[in-house]
Amino acid sequence: MTHRNGTRQLDVQALARVEGEGALHVTITDGELTTVELNIYEPPRFFEAFLRGRSYTEPPDITARICGICPVAYQMSSCLAIEDACGVVVDGQLAALRHILYCGEWIESHVLHIYMLHAPDFLGYAGAIAMAQDHRGIVERGLRLKKLGNRLLEVIGGRAIHPINVRVGGFYRVPTVSELAELVPELEWARQAALDTVEWVAGFPMPDYEGDWDLLALAGEDHYPFMGSRIGSVSGRAQFSVPQFSAHVHEEHVAHSTALHGRLDTGEYAVGPLARYSLNQALLPPLARAAAADAGLRGECRNPFKSIIVRAVEVVAACEEALRLIGEYSPPSEPAVPVMPRSGVGHGASEAPRGLLYHRYEIDSEGIITSATIVPPTSQNQRAIEHDLAHVVEANLDLDDETLTARCEQTIRNYDPCISCSTHFLDLRVVRL
Repeated sequence: MTHRNGTRQLDVQALARVEGEGALHVTITDGELTTVELNIYEPPRFFEAFLRGRSYTEPPDITARICGICPVAYQMSSCLAIEDACGVVVDGQLAALRHILYCGEWIESHVLHIYMLHAPDFLGYAGAIAMAQDHRGIVERGLRLKKLGNRLLEVIGGRAIHPINVRVGGFYRVPTVSELAELVPELEWARQAALDTVEWVAGFPMPDYEGDWDLLALAGEDHYPFMGSRIGSVSGRAQFSVPQFSAHVHEEHVAHSTALHGRLDTGEYAVGPLARYSLNQALLPPLARAAAADAGLRGECRNPFKSIIVRAVEVVAACEEALRLIGEYSPPSEPAVPVMPRSGVGHGASEAPRGLLYHRYEIDSEGIITSATIVPPTSQNQRAIEHDLAHVVEANLDLDDETLTARCEQTIRNYDPCISCSTHFLDLRVVRL
């Protein structure tokens, strides 16, 4: 902290418990907030450029490297887009295996966020290590849950980080009935542990705040959506098919971010657990739906601080869904359906743990990718995060810089941002004039 000529400046050099690098700049003049910017300065990673000139079979392996926490989301969106361009639909047991794989990712990613990254904010700890000194059993429960999520990725995807068994059209190898059945006892434990997690986080102190922007997510049909063909908004003002995404969502450069900001043609919006839950709560599996009600979630949920509760509910849902699909599983005759190249444009969207993830590819008749567009959830959420920060700062101007910094960090972690995907929050400067 520095004091110079009446100016107070606070610099946080490295914010833990967020993935990636970025900064927050806040200016307060005469007791009023005048500037709040989420500065994302992590260098661009050029994955869309890497994909140009590559074979149509390569996106699942290349895009998985965008994120070590949510690689399945990138793989599934890329597969859906390429298959769309080639006129192929993957269904039956291959689609079921994709859903089980996605369940594993939701479990491991949500649990990592809930237990290791976000819970310390609500309980007043500097991090999970300090929290474990007082809550060893709870942290051990979280670690065991995450291990189960990783195990699902290993059995179906080949490994937990950047799975190698996913291909356009399906998989290189499908698991046997016995390999999936071996996961059932731990999944049954995890289902109860997830219910206990909902009860635990529902008791956290929650700031009273609701965002006023729209919420955008895949609109489920028969099940709470991991993947889908239609997108809806909680307001009802935006309803469109996945191929129409770029006609309704516009990306814009802003001077203080190396990630593009998303804007819906009907107004500002956010993606993520609150959007999924608010749009699709009736499609939650029974135990998850009951857990949400017991946790006090009713109708729409617009309080971003309660996203930790919704994530816990989604862990219950993922456990339920994985158990259901494993119970119905019979190995398909082939591990993948044939996908032959043709000239065309394809679109794919799935629900990453952090929200809606959209891919678009154009390929030529030889199957060479000529253009690629990837719109990750964190870049779409930047405006909402800045709005939340503005509210938090304005409502807490009487706090000292250290306490206000902690509150701002918690606010950002509500979104579990994967800044490297879009492109971590790092440096906070508060200037008081």
